[in-house]
Amino acid sequence: MNITEPFKITRTRASCDIKKPKRGSAARSNWWALPLALLGFVGVWALLVQLGDYAPFILPGPDRVATRFLEMAGDGSLWRHSLVTLSEVLAGLSLGLATAVVLGYLLAKSRMVEQILSPLIVGSQAVPIVALAPLLVIWFGTGMLSKVLVCALTIFFPVLINTIMGLRSEEPHLIDLMRSLEANRWQIFSKLELPASLPVLLGGLKIGATLSVIGAVVGEFTGSDRGLGFLVSQSRGLYDTAQMFVAFGALAAIALALYGMALALERKLLHWR
Repeated sequence: MNITEPFKITRTRASCDIKKPKRGSAARSNWWALPLALLGFVGVWALLVQLGDYAPFILPGPDRVATRFLEMAGDGSLWRHSLVTLSEVLAGLSLGLATAVVLGYLLAKSRMVEQILSPLIVGSQAVPIVALAPLLVIWFGTGMLSKVLVCALTIFFPVLINTIMGLRSEEPHLIDLMRSLEANRWQIFSKLELPASLPVLLGGLKIGATLSVIGAVVGEFTGSDRGLGFLVSQSRGLYDTAQMFVAFGALAAIALALYGMALALERKLLHWR
């Protein structure tokens, strides 16, 4: 028997005893962090209201906001306005993403298209969306279409930049290799360009998921009789700050839900990383 065999057996058993940490175990162990942070925020908020002795129309306490939330949830007004804003956000996000990805692909692959359109696109960003929203309302009315367009324009430029950066991130020699293997345009896109650009594209999706909510609210501020942005504007006129806080909370919940969906999609598609 070779003298090194016991050492090999021992080393093999020792390596088998080492357990790799399961993926996501750290996240599960910190599940209490978010509830604890929320409790701390509410506690500081309540303490600030009590010590400052603010009037309810200036800074309502958490109890007043909770009462107003229950009232609005009970009569259904909160869900109706939230559904309107959510519909505008989803439609605007879909339109903005589709337009930005298609145009970003053309700009990334064609120098001529980039030279023609880039100055126009960059120059258009000098016009604030807040100033452009009233014009869109005049052109397309106060219905849902104008809000969807404002939302799409809000997310368009960030997603466009991410798309161009992602599509230009692949290695040139890999494209040459696929062409030498007689791969067609679709095969190069689906097998190389799209997988290589996914990390940056999904980063743009996460940015767009949050900005789309801002776009919908800006459109509702300009001209609307429904939606969470309308609730905020109405609360300002009525000095109903508690209702305004409820609308803020609903907007934050929509943004967090969309961001969480984008994050889950990123983890699913990029699990190999």
